[in-house]
Amino acid sequence: MRATNRLLGALALTACVVFPAQGQDRRNLTAEQRAELQARQAAMRTAPRPIEGINSIWIDELTWMEVRDEIAAGRTTAIIATGGVEQNGPYMAGGKHNYVLEAMCDAIARELGNTLCAPVMKYVPEGDPESIRYPGTLSVRQETFRMMLEDVANSLKSQGFTDVVFIGDSGGNQNGMSDTADRLNEHWGGEARAHYIEEYYREDIWSCEFLKEELGIFQQPDICTATRDIYHDDVHYSSIVATVDPEHIRARQRIQAGLYSINEVELGPVERTLEIGRALIEYRTEITVRAIRESMAR
Repeated sequence: MRATNRLLGALALTACVVFPAQGQDRRNLTAEQRAELQARQAAMRTAPRPIEGINSIWIDELTWMEVRDEIAAGRTTAIIATGGVEQNGPYMAGGKHNYVLEAMCDAIARELGNTLCAPVMKYVPEGDPESIRYPGTLSVRQETFRMMLEDVANSLKSQGFTDVVFIGDSGGNQNGMSDTADRLNEHWGGEARAHYIEEYYREDIWSCEFLKEELGIFQQPDICTATRDIYHDDVHYSSIVATVDPEHIRARQRIQAGLYSINEVELGPVERTLEIGRALIEYRTEITVRAIRESMAR
């Protein structure tokens, strides 16, 4: 009842405000109008949520009140994950890195605790003109990418996040995240901290050793690369992406065509693909959470 009364009070205050006419510059408001507007904004910032929230770590899935209350409850770490849209096929959707991060950021945030994820940053530098010529590849300039990282990180800091973590699922994203983290730490002067987590991408890159040593999966040719037989795809990526949606790796169509394998590794049935994917998510979550905690301890 008490919470309801506070909310009704805030709404009543809103109703009393004399808003500027459409198109009127707020600088032209009278002192009284400005004071009323500021009072309304202050009341709404502290108004209680009228309904329960949801169980999500994704900032864009939460209402602003839910994010506010998560921060107040101690969730003051935010992850900015960078993916990309590029040539992957013929079986893997172009948003491969974004789908991996849907799975990974959720798992990392929940394991880390007190952490939320910003929406995956899908527009990134995609390399040389040869890469960009592939239909569906979307690229931005390095300077654009770095400015986006900086602007999003500053937004999070202004709202009360004290630690901003950068992880990237593509090689072309790494230098921009590292340089941006350094620049932010210099600018913030200790008010908040930015962490570039190189280990997310670099440590046992593409899970080459884990697949062989822990799961007994040997891809051909037996070299550690994400591109074999011209496919920008492998067991690591196919399996993690399948946990988000098997349609992203065209599982149904490949099974029908007898092509549900990659790098001479049979992926089927789909449940086996998902089991591999879940094991990889757990493994890479352990790597990343350890590295984040070490960075925060420093």
